[in-house]
Amino acid sequence: MEKRRRPRPIKSTTLLVRPAPGKKSRALIQFGTITVPAAIGRSGRTVLKREGDGATPIASMTLLSGFRRGDRPIRLETPLAVRRIRGDMLWCDQPENANYNRLVRAPFRPSHEEMKRKDGLYDVCLVMDWNITSRMRNRGSAIFFHLIKPGYEPTAGCVAVHPRDMRRLLPFMRKGTVIRVL
Repeated sequence: MEKRRRPRPIKSTTLLVRPAPGKKSRALIQFGTITVPAAIGRSGRTVLKREGDGATPIASMTLLSGFRRGDRPIRLETPLAVRRIRGDMLWCDQPENANYNRLVRAPFRPSHEEMKRKDGLYDVCLVMDWNITSRMRNRGSAIFFHLIKPGYEPTAGCVAVHPRDMRRLLPFMRKGTVIRVL
């Protein structure tokens, strides 16, 4: 009888996002022994993140929580707190508004993103602590870890992975896991 080797547990609590060679909007994510491709901001990475610049912040950001589409069957195994997205959930990206970079409910007139997107990018959407616990106007909003567009198209500043890679990473991700963009 042949013994099966168990995979080594991942001990790291930090997910590294390294630039990939060739394209500023591509990255490689390393988490323990797992390495997967990712899409990042259309403008690449920056240390001086600004609202609407299309760049992914070079920073260490802790995971706070997550969202998922309940009407689309995606099996999630994660210790991270994940809420079901409702149709009235929006994310404010209007710097002058008191709700800037916060979850809000429709109807909401200031500029915002819909959490229940038709394109599936937020079918699994993890909230990273970029400009949330200590908010500053125009420092960037809605910096999430979510699913990719076909062809690893660039994001507006988020980090995005293929659904199969999200499923591989989710079991190890919990509140406080650090996503470090280098």
